[in-house]
Amino acid sequence: MYSPETTKYQIYIEFEAEGVVEKSDVVGAIFGQTEGLLGEDLDLRDLQRSGRIGRIDVKIISKKGETKGEILIYSSIDKAETALLAASLETIERVGPCSSVFHVKKIEDIRISKRKKIVERAKEILMISFDEGAIDTNDIIDEVREYSRIEKLIEIGEDKLPAGPNVEDSDAIIVVEGRADVINLLRYGIKNAVAVEGTNVPKTIIDLCKTKTATAFLDGDRGGDLILSELLQTAEIDFVAIGPRGRSVEDMSRKEIIKPLRNKVPVEIILGHDGSVDFNIYTTAIYEEEKVRIEKPEKNDNVSIAEKELSRQMNEIKEADITRFLTKDYDILNEYPSDELEAALKKISTDALGIITSKSIDQALLDQIAMHELDFVAAPDFKGIIKKPVSVKLLKIP
Repeated sequence: MYSPETTKYQIYIEFEAEGVVEKSDVVGAIFGQTEGLLGEDLDLRDLQRSGRIGRIDVKIISKKGETKGEILIYSSIDKAETALLAASLETIERVGPCSSVFHVKKIEDIRISKRKKIVERAKEILMISFDEGAIDTNDIIDEVREYSRIEKLIEIGEDKLPAGPNVEDSDAIIVVEGRADVINLLRYGIKNAVAVEGTNVPKTIIDLCKTKTATAFLDGDRGGDLILSELLQTAEIDFVAIGPRGRSVEDMSRKEIIKPLRNKVPVEIILGHDGSVDFNIYTTAIYEEEKVRIEKPEKNDNVSIAEKELSRQMNEIKEADITRFLTKDYDILNEYPSDELEAALKKISTDALGIITSKSIDQALLDQIAMHELDFVAAPDFKGIIKKPVSVKLLKIP
C-alpha cells in the first residue's frame, strides 16, 4: 500500500520519441524494458505492488511527428536504490514502435522541500498565531471526558499488534489495517478490533481467526484491496465489511463505521472460483452498489432500460467475438474484432463511456483502459488483476 506521506524522492525524467506515442505506450515501455534489469528486489512492478514506488505521472506533447514529454515517479526507497532505478530508465530505447531517448533531469529530496515549508510556516505561526489568553475551561473538560470514554489500547500476541481490550475474550473480532483504525473504533465503543499492521499477515491474526468469527474491515482503496487478498489467502476470514470507497477507517464517522459492520457480507460472496478475491463482485456488487449488476438482470418491471440494453449487447458481443465502445446512452460508438482491442484503445473517442468485449481482460489491458478514463469495462473474464483502478467498474459477462 503506497502512501504519499512516505514519499522521500521524486524522480524527474525527460524523454523524446521519433514518432507519435501515447501515455500508455510510455508506461508500457517503462515496465517492459526495465523488467528483470536490476533483479527481483528492484523490479519496478514489484516495487509498486509492495507500496515502495508510487504512481507514474506522464505528460506528453506531440508536434510534427515527434513526441516529447516528462515523467514523474514517486519513491519511498532509499537514496541509492532510487538512483539505480532512475538510471535504469535511461536504458529505454523504444516507446511503442518509435526510437526514444530517456534522460534523468533530477532527483528531488521531497523532505528538504517540506522542511523549508515547515520553517516558513513556523515563522508565520510564531508571529501571528499564538493566543496568550484564550483558555476555555469547558473545552478542556469536554476533551478529558471524551478521553475517559475511550478504552485503553492494548498489544496482543508475539507480534504485539494494536488491539481493543475485548479481542482476546470476545467470540468475534474485527480485523483492520492499522493502530489508528483500532483507536477510531474504540472511540465509538467497538472494543474487539485488531490491526494487521502491514500487507504481511502476522501469525497472531492467523491464530485468532482460527478460533473466532473474523470480519475484515479495511480502507476503501487499493491498499485495502491488497490486504484483503492477503488475508483471504492466509487467514480464516468469515465476513467482509465494506466502507465508503476512498475513505480510511481511521477517518470514518460513527455512521460510516456502524453501517458497513451491520451489513457485513459472508466472504463467499466475493470469492472467485479459484478462491481468490473476485474484484468484479467486490467493487461493483458491494462497494459501489452498481446500477448495472454483474448478475443477469431479472426479467421484471424494475430493471431499467439501460440495464436491459447493456445485457442485450453483452449477449451479442459474446456470440460475435467483437468489442464495442459505448456512449453514455449505451449506443454503439465503434465496433472492432476483439483481438484488435489494444489497437482500438489507441484511437478511442472522447465520447466513449465504456467497453464491452468478448476478450479476457488482464492487468496490462486494464491499465490502458484506466488511462482513457472510461467508466466501465464488461468482459467474460478478468485474469491476474492485482490493482483495480478506483474509477473503472468491472462487469463480468455471465
